[in-house]
Amino acid sequence: MVDELLARLALGEEGVLVRVERTQGSAPREAGTWMAVWADGLTATIGGGQLEYQATDEARRWLAGGAAIEGVRRYPLGPSLGQCCGGVVFLSYQRITAADAKALQSELLAHLEPVALFGGGHVGAALARLLSTLPFKVRWIDSRDGVFPEALPAQIETEHSDPVQDAVAQLEPGSRVLIMSFSHAEDLDIVIACLKRLRVRDDLPYVGLIGSKTKWATFGHRLEARGFTPQELARITCPIGVPGITGKEPEVIAVAVAAQLLMQ
Repeated sequence: MVDELLARLALGEEGVLVRVERTQGSAPREAGTWMAVWADGLTATIGGGQLEYQATDEARRWLAGGAAIEGVRRYPLGPSLGQCCGGVVFLSYQRITAADAKALQSELLAHLEPVALFGGGHVGAALARLLSTLPFKVRWIDSRDGVFPEALPAQIETEHSDPVQDAVAQLEPGSRVLIMSFSHAEDLDIVIACLKRLRVRDDLPYVGLIGSKTKWATFGHRLEARGFTPQELARITCPIGVPGITGKEPEVIAVAVAAQLLMQ
C-alpha cells in the first residue's frame, strides 16, 4: 500500500492522508491505521463502512477546493453515523503531494513490525511478496549476489551479507526472524547467531527455521554440543507455519508462515 501511495504522488497527484489518531471503545481499526484519498480512488483503508465513506467525502471536498480540515476530528460510531460499534474514532487529515513522499515513506514504514528473512529462494521470495502486503517491513538477507528481484515493494529492504550470520547482530530490536537459506550449514550458523543474541539481548520475539522435525532433531544435537540449553533451544520454532496446512508449494508455505507471524 505504501508503494501505491508513493507511485501516485510521483505521478503528480495530490491526496489527503487520513489517519486514525486514537480510539475509544470498539472501533474498526487501531491507532496508526491510515488511508490515502485521491480524487478518483483510495489507497488502503481505515475500515468502518460509513466512517470511511464520510472521511472520504470530507477529504475529497478539501481536494476539490473546500475548506481545509484542521486538527483532529471525533467520530462517534453510533446512530448518527449509521453504525453500531459504540466506540469513538479520532481522525486527522493531511494534504499530501510529491514533496511529502520521502518523509511519508519513512514515517509509514516505521509503524510496521520488523521481520528479518534469511534466504532468497523460492519460499523466501513468496514469503517476502506476501509479507509486503501485511503490516510488516522486511529485511531480506542472503549471502549470494544476484538473488533478489530488481523491483521490490517499499516495505522490503534487501541486504547481501557474507557470512550471512553476521547480519543477525545488526537486526532491529523486536525483529521476527525467519531462516530459510539455501544450505543447512548457513541455517545452522544463523540459528547460532540468533541464540547468542537472545542470550545477551533477548530482543528477538520469534525465531523460525524452515524444515522438518528430523532436521530440527539433528540441529538440536549439534546445538547442545555447542553448549546451548534445552530452554534456549525451545526459543526456536521448527517446523514453521500454522499447523494443519500441509501443502509444499512456496505460496502455501508463505501463507502458513505469515499466519503464524500474525499470531505472535
